[in-house]
Amino acid sequence: MKKLGLLVRLEARAGQEKNVEDFITGALPLALEEAGTVTWYAFRIDASTFGIYDTFSNEEGREAHLGGKIAKALMENAPDLLATPPSIEKLDILAAK
Repeated sequence: MKKLGLLVRLEARAGQEKNVEDFITGALPLALEEAGTVTWYAFRIDASTFGIYDTFSNEEGREAHLGGKIAKALMENAPDLLATPPSIEKLDILAAK
Protein backbone atom coordinates (compact mmCIF):
# COMPACT_ATOMS: atom_id res chain seq x y z
CA MET A 1 0.00 0.00 0.00
CA LYS A 2 1.19 3.48 -0.87
CA LYS A 3 1.11 5.52 2.33
CA LEU A 4 3.87 8.07 1.89
CA GLY A 5 5.22 10.14 -0.96
CA LEU A 6 7.74 12.68 -2.12
CA LEU A 7 7.11 15.54 -4.50
CA VAL A 8 10.23 17.11 -5.97
CA ARG A 9 10.12 20.26 -8.13
CA LEU A 10 13.08 21.11 -10.32
CA GLU A 11 13.52 24.44 -12.09
CA ALA A 12 16.04 24.10 -14.92
CA ARG A 13 18.73 26.70 -15.40
CA ALA A 14 18.28 28.53 -18.74
CA GLY A 15 19.69 26.34 -21.49
CA GLN A 16 19.73 23.22 -19.26
CA GLU A 17 16.15 22.06 -19.89
CA LYS A 18 17.13 19.08 -22.06
CA ASN A 19 19.86 18.08 -19.60
CA VAL A 20 17.39 18.13 -16.70
CA GLU A 21 14.94 16.04 -18.72
CA ASP A 22 17.70 13.57 -19.61
CA PHE A 23 18.86 13.44 -16.00
CA ILE A 24 15.48 12.60 -14.52
CA THR A 25 14.44 10.14 -17.23
CA GLY A 26 17.86 8.51 -16.96
CA ALA A 27 17.24 7.91 -13.25
CA LEU A 28 14.53 5.31 -13.93
CA PRO A 29 16.90 2.30 -13.77
CA LEU A 30 18.08 3.47 -10.34
CA ALA A 31 14.48 3.84 -9.13
CA LEU A 32 13.72 0.32 -10.34
CA GLU A 33 16.51 -0.99 -8.09
CA GLU A 34 14.95 0.52 -4.96
CA ALA A 35 12.91 -2.14 -3.19
CA GLY A 36 11.22 0.43 -0.94
CA THR A 37 10.04 2.69 -3.77
CA VAL A 38 6.55 1.56 -4.81
CA THR A 39 6.01 3.99 -7.71
CA TRP A 40 8.27 6.59 -9.32
CA TYR A 41 7.32 9.21 -11.89
CA ALA A 42 9.39 11.84 -13.70
CA PHE A 43 7.37 14.62 -15.34
CA ARG A 44 7.48 18.05 -16.97
CA ILE A 45 5.23 20.89 -15.80
CA ASP A 46 6.29 23.51 -18.36
CA ALA A 47 9.31 24.34 -20.54
CA SER A 48 11.70 24.70 -17.60
CA THR A 49 9.92 23.08 -14.65
CA PHE A 50 10.20 19.35 -13.99
CA GLY A 51 9.30 17.04 -11.18
CA ILE A 52 9.63 13.64 -9.61
CA TYR A 53 6.84 11.98 -7.64
CA ASP A 54 7.43 8.76 -5.72
CA THR A 55 5.44 6.64 -3.31
CA PHE A 56 6.46 4.37 -0.47
CA SER A 57 4.73 1.93 1.86
CA ASN A 58 6.74 3.02 4.91
CA GLU A 59 9.12 5.67 6.23
CA GLU A 60 12.11 3.35 5.88
CA GLY A 61 11.58 3.15 2.12
CA ARG A 62 11.19 6.90 1.82
CA GLU A 63 14.33 7.59 3.86
CA ALA A 64 16.29 5.00 1.87
CA HIS A 65 15.27 6.79 -1.32
CA LEU A 66 16.25 10.20 0.10
CA GLY A 67 19.67 8.77 0.93
CA GLY A 68 19.99 6.80 -2.28
CA LYS A 69 21.74 7.12 -5.61
CA ILE A 70 19.15 9.34 -7.31
CA ALA A 71 19.12 11.91 -4.50
CA LYS A 72 22.92 11.90 -4.31
CA ALA A 73 23.28 12.44 -8.07
CA LEU A 74 20.63 15.16 -8.03
CA MET A 75 22.37 17.11 -5.30
CA GLU A 76 25.75 16.74 -7.02
CA ASN A 77 24.38 18.00 -10.34
CA ALA A 78 21.93 20.61 -9.04
CA PRO A 79 24.35 23.58 -9.17
CA ASP A 80 24.98 23.02 -12.89
CA LEU A 81 21.45 22.01 -13.94
CA LEU A 82 19.06 23.94 -11.73
CA ALA A 83 18.21 27.63 -11.33
CA THR A 84 17.19 27.07 -7.70
CA PRO A 85 17.73 24.25 -5.20
CA PRO A 86 15.32 21.32 -5.60
CA SER A 87 12.07 21.65 -3.66
CA ILE A 88 11.51 18.33 -1.82
CA GLU A 89 8.21 17.84 0.00
CA LYS A 90 7.23 14.82 2.08
CA LEU A 91 3.59 13.79 1.58
CA ASP A 92 1.10 11.57 3.35
CA ILE A 93 -1.10 9.82 0.79
CA LEU A 94 -4.75 10.01 1.83
CA ALA A 95 -6.29 7.99 -1.01
CA ALA A 96 -5.07 6.17 -4.12
CA LYS A 97 -6.42 3.97 -6.85
